[in-house]
Amino acid sequence: MILIGSSSYGMLSTFVKLAYKHGHTTAEVTVAQFGWGVLILTLLAMFFSKNAPKPSKSEYIQLVAAGTTLGFTSVLYYLSVQYIAASVAVVLLMQSIWLGVLFESIIKKTWPSLDKIIAVVLVLFGTVLATNALDASAGHLDIRGFFFGMLAAISFSGTMAATGSIASHLPPIKRSQIMLYGGALVVLIFAIVTQIAPYYWGVKILSPEFTSSKSFDFSIFLTYGLFVAIFGTVLPPIMLNKGFPITGVGLGSIISSIELPFAMMIAFILLGEHIGPAQLVGVAIIIISVFILNYRMVLNETQA
Repeated sequence: MILIGSSSYGMLSTFVKLAYKHGHTTAEVTVAQFGWGVLILTLLAMFFSKNAPKPSKSEYIQLVAAGTTLGFTSVLYYLSVQYIAASVAVVLLMQSIWLGVLFESIIKKTWPSLDKIIAVVLVLFGTVLATNALDASAGHLDIRGFFFGMLAAISFSGTMAATGSIASHLPPIKRSQIMLYGGALVVLIFAIVTQIAPYYWGVKILSPEFTSSKSFDFSIFLTYGLFVAIFGTVLPPIMLNKGFPITGVGLGSIISSIELPFAMMIAFILLGEHIGPAQLVGVAIIIISVFILNYRMVLNETQA
């Protein structure tokens, strides 16, 4: 289940890159993704979670608020894909590994343990290799893509923190459904500001670089939007929420790191992106860091 969920996430950047090649915009991709996601998960919740306990008003608000990070992550991640390779974008998204350690230390007001510090250093070193930052012949990493990719990682860290702490007594489908409402609100506002308002109303708030003066192409709902919704909004939360309780968080986190090499493989096969030896070494280092961060938890879960 975790392999399926993580591999699904790994496909996203490639599908989005293909959508861009066919003339679609970030607004169109995200609106189609969350539109399908809300519809599918609402139907699934009606059939499989109809007898589940209802969230309180405060829990509902908290889930919707937490769900906004889903929308921000998608928008920022897909914006980064506009400027950098899909295989590099997913590496930047994986910076949520060390960002999670940083946020945990700030919240608990304690220094991270030595193994966590080593893992963070390895992630950063692996990232330098995996993004080909040392290869001068490959050209400079587009600062816009890097900026949006790092913001996506920060947002994704918030998503992971919220997923495990809010209304955990509710079924995964129900929690995912409510969280998607918050994400859908974010992408709808983004679509209005960057495409709908500039084209239909003549209102331009942002610079031309971030706006699309074209009509909204609803054909995205029947093509790439459906793929991105299934592999980015429907399958992952259901699979991960079902898989983690079985494997435990430690082992589950290690297994989920398959997202990174799988994303690179898909980008290589479908987009023909070049992946050099240094990038492969960088990916391996990042996966090793995930193991270092979680091996103690795996041992505790095994003994339990």
